[in-house]
Amino acid sequence: MKRALMISLLVLATFLTAPGGASATTLSWQPTPTGTDAQLRGLSAVSRQVAWASGQRGTVLRTVDGGRSWQQVGPPDTGTLDFRDIEAFDAKTAVILSIGNGTDSRIYRTTDAGRTWTESFRSTEQAAFYNCVAFFDSRNGLAVGDPVAGEFRILSTSDGGRSWRRVPAEGIPPALDGEYEFSASGQCLTVSGKRDAWLATGGSTVARVLHSADRGRTWTASETPLLSSESAGVFAVAFRTPRTGIAIGGDYANPTTAVDALALTGDGGRTWREPANAPTGYRSAVTYHPFLPTVLIAVGPSGSDVSVDGGRRWTQFATNDFDSVDCGFDGACWASGAKGAVGVLKLDW
Repeated sequence: MKRALMISLLVLATFLTAPGGASATTLSWQPTPTGTDAQLRGLSAVSRQVAWASGQRGTVLRTVDGGRSWQQVGPPDTGTLDFRDIEAFDAKTAVILSIGNGTDSRIYRTTDAGRTWTESFRSTEQAAFYNCVAFFDSRNGLAVGDPVAGEFRILSTSDGGRSWRRVPAEGIPPALDGEYEFSASGQCLTVSGKRDAWLATGGSTVARVLHSADRGRTWTASETPLLSSESAGVFAVAFRTPRTGIAIGGDYANPTTAVDALALTGDGGRTWREPANAPTGYRSAVTYHPFLPTVLIAVGPSGSDVSVDGGRRWTQFATNDFDSVDCGFDGACWASGAKGAVGVLKLDW
């Protein structure tokens, strides 16, 4: 951990002292050989050595040697499923969520590094479509889905994902016409601390973020300045604390077009403001660095960007086509995306 922290501090120092901002060659993604061409939108970084990724055709990958080798550890007989989100607790325990209408929306759990899986949820509503899952700790978590008949589908667990129950609709704001979540990176849902959660939406006339301060039992909604349409909205949310956070997205149908695609909050998501500078184009995922509170990394199909001032200014440092990004407890950051790509963030001297 000390080595990772030292590298992280060097990264920050490099960006702060570079003339005119960060050099485009300071950071890069070191590719790792996954052995698959499946699109990997699900990603969970545990550490520099341990990471999990998931995606198309029932693909679930696990590495315990820093990406030098990956093992396919997905549940049997799930080749038709698309695992868009994965949440790993360690090298052996993980929860995965598959997307799709009706019974294609499922949740599985493993405690033995993927040798065996237990199916803990399967949707019985044909119109339901689940998108993202997140955990406050090793026991308490949430899963969220698109609205059905104007009501968001939100599930909660208090036993580490072994069982799930639906949150009553009475505590959730009604959905807007056409509103839904995006399952582009597994980050349409995020948590901070032991009780706060946020849910990102798009698809309607405004892009919203819903916030819960009681582990998902009740929610409030706020509008963001991000563009919203059938293909645009908030794709990902991340929070450094229960008050400080970011919403990012854009228009996936026009991924290189500069649109209103980023907003910041300092009051837990009640209000949102656009910074003076933002990444150019659609970004599907964003994360705060675990050691450096003002450093964020965002990724999308047209590149990766970094901010060292809490999201007010951004610099693109790579052009890789990635869908998701995540950092482990020791400061190691990973990204995953198209054609089985997984990269580890590294310094280029």
